[in-house]
Amino acid sequence: MEIQNLAYIGIESKKMKEWEEFGTKVLGLMLSESSNKECLKLRMDGRPFRIAVHKGSKENFTYAGFELRDQTALNKAKEDLKKANIKFKYGDKKLAQSREVQELITFEDPIGTIIELFHGRTLDYQRFISPVGVSSFVTGEMGLGHIVLPAADLKKNYEFYTKILGFQDTDYMSFNMGDADKDFSAGLHFLHCNNPRHHTIGLFESPHPNGLLHLMIEVPNLDEVGYALDRMNTAGISLQSTIGRHTNDQMVSFYMISPSNFAIEFGFGGWQVDWEKFTPTISDAPSIWGHEFQVPE
Repeated sequence: MEIQNLAYIGIESKKMKEWEEFGTKVLGLMLSESSNKECLKLRMDGRPFRIAVHKGSKENFTYAGFELRDQTALNKAKEDLKKANIKFKYGDKKLAQSREVQELITFEDPIGTIIELFHGRTLDYQRFISPVGVSSFVTGEMGLGHIVLPAADLKKNYEFYTKILGFQDTDYMSFNMGDADKDFSAGLHFLHCNNPRHHTIGLFESPHPNGLLHLMIEVPNLDEVGYALDRMNTAGISLQSTIGRHTNDQMVSFYMISPSNFAIEFGFGGWQVDWEKFTPTISDAPSIWGHEFQVPE
């Protein structure tokens, strides 16, 4: 199976107004014309949407949409899932229209996240215009960005994403957590797919009630990161981590808390890897400098 990129994500939320304010005025995303009172769609480039927020009764990460090259690639994915005894559903016309794709299938990962594989993303050729003047986001062939998922059963999820979905190793970290008397370690796998972004999926050996630890979105220069940090402070949004540079993907970023209580990593300078010349790594620290995580009061 050859997944090209993470194309979009879907969230359930009861905080629709907060998400509209946060998405447009803090992140700098553009409200899609296909948004309605039941579903807020946010754009960051020429694609019809990258983040969909569905009106619901709780805060929950619900689905991730991964792009395949064409019909042949989707048919190959179906065969791979059948061989692995993974049950999937064919998306009907209504679902395909709502995702603005030609064809898709859906199934669950071991965490319970709905995975959507599709081909044929609709393009409406509307120009992306950020309401707060963000010049652009780093997307294109690399897709939306990356997500880090809570994988309490790390081995099971790692095997699912690598052996079935075809993701490949980029980096691994192990964190010592807890106090001196109750230390335990938690692993974190970083996985890439068929594009240069250092990682598209992270699997962290830790639970999270909303099903998502963080979403990373990338801008083309440091000033855009600084402007976003200013907008976050002006809006009174909680900071999760100070600005810093990561070791493995070299991203300069900070983390803020979204209305659904998962983090948004806002960064620039992520490593775009030539996979033919790359060997997977093991990192013993998450950051070169900065990234001091804040403890909620």
